[in-house]
Amino acid sequence: MSPAPKAPTRAQSRGMGPGATEAQLVAAAAERSEAAVRELIRRNNPRLFRVARGIVSSDAKAEDVVQETYLTAFTNMDSFQGGSAFSTWITRIAINNALTRLRRERPEEEYDTVNESKHASILPFPGQASGTAEAQLGRHQLRRLLEETVTCLPPELRLVFILRETEGMAVKEIAKDLELNPVTVKTRLFRARKWLKVELERRVQGGFDAIFPFDGKRCADMADRVVERLTSAGALGDEGV
Repeated sequence: MSPAPKAPTRAQSRGMGPGATEAQLVAAAAERSEAAVRELIRRNNPRLFRVARGIVSSDAKAEDVVQETYLTAFTNMDSFQGGSAFSTWITRIAINNALTRLRRERPEEEYDTVNESKHASILPFPGQASGTAEAQLGRHQLRRLLEETVTCLPPELRLVFILRETEGMAVKEIAKDLELNPVTVKTRLFRARKWLKVELERRVQGGFDAIFPFDGKRCADMADRVVERLTSAGALGDEGV
């Protein structure tokens, strides 16, 4: 006897699962649908976390930024005019929230100032003199190495680097979202790449899409926390419809 089929999730049963378009989800979220909110969170978690992590200095701070970003977005859905994709709109909110937090923590430093006198501590690549050591370096270790190395970049360089290399955003998009001159963005990209050792870049070419992951239980927990806060604030329907 074949096993009984799994019951559909609440999001799937209401048509708000992976098959729904962003426009459908946004419209439902504006009507206080919990299912739509959860699906939008699932889709945007990786990008928002990476963007936030590109600005703040720890995973915990980045998670706080992402949570506050969702709360801001879902309690102000009427301000989303549809002139851009929802993902673009909420990414800008995340950037603003992260920068605000950074300024509160480091008010003496201007975000638009690149201090040439500071030098990041670039981590040596393990096993660069031994093929055997390289072979033993697992993907998890490699990802951690990339994260630690990118974290060493000054914040103003790190964000631009992550938006370009991890998220694949065009220079013009980055310039628009950060309100910078495209030439400034290109300059920061050049400086960021210069900070990273040539040998490290050669060995991990194409591997930046794996850094700062945000999925699995962490992703689900984020959705639960946001839904709980929104429900307490009366911003979601009683039955998530």
